[in-house]
Amino acid sequence: MTKAIATALTAALITLLSLTQALAFDTRARAAYVVDQGTGTVLLSKNADTPLPPASMSKLMTVYMAFEAVREGRLRLTEELPVSQHAMNYGGSTLFLRAGERVTVQDLLRGIIVLSGNDACAVIAEALSPDGTEAGFAQLMTRRAEQLGMTHSTFANSNGWPDPNQRMSMEDLAILANRLHTDFPEFYPMFAETEFLFDEKESQNRYNRNPLLGLGIGADGLKTGHTSEAGYGLVGSAKQGDRRIFFALTGLETAKARAEEAEAIVNWAFRQFSAKTLLQSGEPISNAQVVMGAAATVPLVPAQDVTLLLPIFADENVPAEIVYSGPIKAPIAKDQELATLVISPDGMPAVTLPLFAGKDVGKGGFFVRLRAAATTLLGNTSLAAEGAS
Repeated sequence: MTKAIATALTAALITLLSLTQALAFDTRARAAYVVDQGTGTVLLSKNADTPLPPASMSKLMTVYMAFEAVREGRLRLTEELPVSQHAMNYGGSTLFLRAGERVTVQDLLRGIIVLSGNDACAVIAEALSPDGTEAGFAQLMTRRAEQLGMTHSTFANSNGWPDPNQRMSMEDLAILANRLHTDFPEFYPMFAETEFLFDEKESQNRYNRNPLLGLGIGADGLKTGHTSEAGYGLVGSAKQGDRRIFFALTGLETAKARAEEAEAIVNWAFRQFSAKTLLQSGEPISNAQVVMGAAATVPLVPAQDVTLLLPIFADENVPAEIVYSGPIKAPIAKDQELATLVISPDGMPAVTLPLFAGKDVGKGGFFVRLRAAATTLLGNTSLAAEGAS
C-alpha cells in the first residue's frame, strides 16, 4: 500500500473542515446537534446519539407520516376524521377537541404544527393505525423511523406524552427535520405559521410557541417541546442566503433559556462558517504512479465539485493524504476510481473523498513492458539473495 502525500493540494484545500476547538459552541443544552444542509457538515454534536425523552418534538414523526399518507392518497386534506374519547382525554397542549366531532386533516395538521395539539395527534394516529389504536400507530412510527435512518428512536404514542419507551436522539430529530423539508416542500410552509385560530372560543390558544419565528434570522420551523422530564427543547431550521441549517436541542431549564440558546446557535452557525467550493469537478490535485503504461503517472481528480463548510478563520495545519495501492498497473480507464483523499482535522473523525483517473492510460509499448518486467525480476532476485545470505 502506497501513501502519497498530496503535494499538489492548494492551501485552501489543506484548511478544509478545520472546525477547531476555538470555534466550538459551548451549549447549555443537555444534548444538541447542528448540521449544515448543503454540505452535510456537522457543526455541533453533544450527546447527539443519546435517546432522550423528546416531548412534543416527537410530533414531527406523526406529521411526517401524515404527509406521506396525503401524498399517497390514503388521507385527503379536506377529509374529516372523527375524534375519539381517547383523543379527547389527552391533556397538556390541545385543540380542546370533543369526542364525536369531526375535524379536517388540514386543520389537524396545522393544529399539531402550530398549536402542538396532543389530541390532534391522536386523531391522526388512530386514522392511520393498522388496528385503529394510537399504540398500533406508534409501532409504525418506530418502524418508519428506522427506515429513515433514525436508529435511536422508539415511540409509544403519537405526541410525546411521557413514557419510558418514547425516546429520540437529537441527531434523529435533525434527520427528520431535513426529510420534512426535502420530501414535502409543498407542506413545509406550515412550520413557519405564527398563529392558527382553530376555535374562536379558545382564541388565546392560537400562537406558535417557536421563539425564533419573526426574529429576522431566517427561521422557518419546526417544533418546540417541553415536559418536566425532558426540559425545554426545540427542533429548528433557518435559511440565510444559499445556506440552511437544521438543529435540535433539549434539556434546557426554562423557555427563556431555550429561546436564547436557539437564537445563539443560529447566529453562530451562519456567522462563524461559510461554504466554499475548493475543487472543481475533474480538476487534477495530484498524480499516481503507473507501471507498464504509456505514461508514468495518471492525474487524480474528484468526480464532482468539492464544496465544504469552512470556519471564517481556518486553521491551516490540517494534514491531508492521498492513499492508493500502487504503482497502478495499466491500462487505466478515465473515471476509474483509483485513490482516496483523506483529511484528518484536529479533534475530528477523518473525512474521505474518492479520487478518479483524470484520463485514459493505455499499456506501454514492448520496451516499456520489458523494462517493467526486468525491474520486477531484479527486485525478486535481490530479495532471494537477501534470504540466502
